[in-house]
Formats: sequence, C-alpha cells, structure tokens
Amino acid sequence: MAYRVIAPQRPDRYRVSVDEYRRYWREGFIIVRNLVSLEEVDELKRHAMDLLYGRVQIPGVAPPPPDATQEQLLSRFTRVHMLHRADAVAERFLLHPRILDVLEALIGPDVLALQTMLFFNPPGKGGQGWHQDAYYITTYPDTLIGAWLALDPADEENGCLWMAVGSHVEPIYPPPNEEHGFVHADGAFADLTAAENVSHLDDEVNTLSHVARKYEWVPVILEPGDVAFFHGHILHRSYPNRSKDRWRRAFVSHYCNARSWVPWNHGIPYEGDSANYQHILARGTTHLPFAKPRFGTPCAALEPPEVRGKKAGARMMGMDGEMMVVKEPPKPVQEVRAWDPEHEGAWGVRKN
Repeated sequence: MAYRVIAPQRPDRYRVSVDEYRRYWREGFIIVRNLVSLEEVDELKRHAMDLLYGRVQIPGVAPPPPDATQEQLLSRFTRVHMLHRADAVAERFLLHPRILDVLEALIGPDVLALQTMLFFNPPGKGGQGWHQDAYYITTYPDTLIGAWLALDPADEENGCLWMAVGSHVEPIYPPPNEEHGFVHADGAFADLTAAENVSHLDDEVNTLSHVARKYEWVPVILEPGDVAFFHGHILHRSYPNRSKDRWRRAFVSHYCNARSWVPWNHGIPYEGDSANYQHILARGTTHLPFAKPRFGTPCAALEPPEVRGKKAGARMMGMDGEMMVVKEPPKPVQEVRAWDPEHEGAWGVRKN
C-alpha cells in the first residue's frame, strides 16, 4: 500500500488555500489572519509579563531583585530563547494545532518543532538587521520555516518585520568563517560571497543589505493573533520600537520537515552528528529520532506509530516496527536563554 499521511481533522482546523500556498512559494512568506484566538493571545501576553517581572521564574535565569524599579524590570531582557524546554505555556504555543495546520501544508506533512523565541520589544528596544534564518539554523535537506505570532499590533512605528519580497530564491550567504553550519555543499557555487556582519542594524555595515536592495521591501503589518510564515532563506529585518508607549511582543517559532537532518541545538551540546533527538515531532512521522514534548502537549510524538504512519522507513526501527525514540542525555547546561540588552552577545543566565 502506498504511504499516505492523513491530516488531523478537527472542527477548527485551518485549511491552507492553493492561493496561499502559491504566494508562500512565490513571495517567500504569507500572513494568516486571526489564526490564533485573542483569548489565547491574551493568555500568552500575560504569561510573558509574568516572566519579565519575575512573577513566574524562568529556570536558570536570575530573578529580579526584590527592590527592582520599573525601569530595571523592563530592561531585564528583550527576548527569551528556547523557552519551550522549561515552560509548559511556551511548549503549547510551539505546538499550537492551527499553526501546525499551516506548516503541514507548506513544508509537511512531517513537521519537526525546533525553536521558540519570546520577544518583548518595549519602546526604544529591539531591532535586527537583514538576515536569513537558515544562516543560523541548519537543516539537511534545507526545509526551515519560521512562524511569527503577533501578541501586539505590529506596524512600522513599533518595529514590525520587513520582508524583501521574493528573496527566498537567494542562496544562504555564508559566514566569513566556520562559526556555524552552512546549508550548501562547499564548492557548489562559483561566485557565492560571504556575508559580513549579518543582523547588524546598520545597512552600511551589514553586507546582506546589498542583496536586499535587489527586492521590494514591505512591512509585515499584523494584529494580535495573526501569524506570518516565512521561508528560511528570505531576507528580513526589523527596526527598533520607535513608539513612545507601545510594546511589540511576539512569539516566534522555527520548524523544518521532520525528515531533515538537524545538526543544530541553539549552541547547546548534543550527542552524535545531529540534534534531531532534542527536537519535537509535531506532525506526521519520520525515520529519524525525535523528542517528546516535556510537558505533554498533544502532538505526533505522543501518538502510537500506527497513527503517525506505518511507512516510516527502516532507520531507528524496533523489532516490532515501532519507531524508537532516542533517549535524551543528561542536560548539564542551561537551555533557556534570556538576552541581556545591556551586554552585546551576553546571555542573562544565572552563574552557579
């Protein structure tokens, strides 16, 4: 019998239109309006502020002092990475079924959940220069996609995303050294130059701006509950929040096809040649190892193999045909990392 994956059917399932699919592959991104309910957005926004103010503790991140001023609380960090590995709410939004519905159509049917980033971006903060996400997160085959959930209205004043429309057709411009992985085979291109100062806000310093200038730039204007899905190659950026009193909070996640090999774990050590066993199987199935959600959020990783699909390939198969999940090694290092805006390149983590 031919291998088939049946998409989960729910009353609230989001079904991607053919036009949305075409637009994603033509322009490199799409916006899905009202994908997440306002009630859920309000829940996540309240939780984000509880984390920022220290009312809910982030494991490994030093709490604010009891006498911290409002200004000190607001300047603790502008974003938190990999929160889903220590926080049930973050895991639930990483595996939000309606977000996974869209991913299933765009890069699936097999989807691996890789990363979460919670952005705060109060007035005067934030901003990141031109970059390509697959420059940082390596997958083979190259199937990376981002999902940007707006928690506040996002516009040009408070630092929304900007996309270079159609630039997902560009290759990934490599780093000038071997500081991290690279999605293309060495020597495959005749004239692919290195990118200097990727993500720097100054276009005169960030050489990717020269590539971005070949394309039309459009602001990604979002309302709470809207989700922007964008290709791992598309050039995009944001500017600092220039408003006086408006936040630009967002929950951003990254995913890839679950059959991609992923030698990436956000700088956290892992065993072997890939970190797939650290990342959650969100939809479909795979012949590669995967992690289960630590807080039990429903997803493919928790389903029996006959539900995920019987034709999962031979690698990592048990004697009875069930997929074997590789056990995670002990975690001696800090996984959740809060960005300290006062120290470029530093992480606001507790020193034990």
